Formats: sequence, C-alpha cells, structure tokens
Amino acid sequence: MEFIACDGYAYGYRKLTHMLRQEHGLVINEKKVYRLCKELGILRPQRKIHPRHPRKLA
Repeated sequence: MEFIACDGYAYGYRKLTHMLRQEHGLVINEKKVYRLCKELGILRPQRKIHPRHPRKLA
C-alpha cells in the first residue's frame, strides 16, 4: 500500500508482483497478488478493447 500511495503511478497486479519479488524478495504468485488487490479495492479499471476494423459482410 505504501508503494502505491507514494508514487502516484498506475500499478496493476503484475507490476506489483514483479516489484514485490525484486525489491522485497518475496516468493509470491500473481494470482495471490490479484486476490489481495481485489480485497483491498486497489485494482485499476480494465481497459476496453476496441476492434481496429469493424467486421462487415460484403
């Protein structure tokens, strides 16, 4: 929580997992980080994927 609050940069669960492994030496799974983020309510809203070319019939 301290790392997310002080930086102001958007962190997802994958970046948080990488940071926890590198800086704190924790052995932690991405799924566990996702669940913890979900419980704490710190997940970012997911982006909508827009199709580049609309599918049309000839």
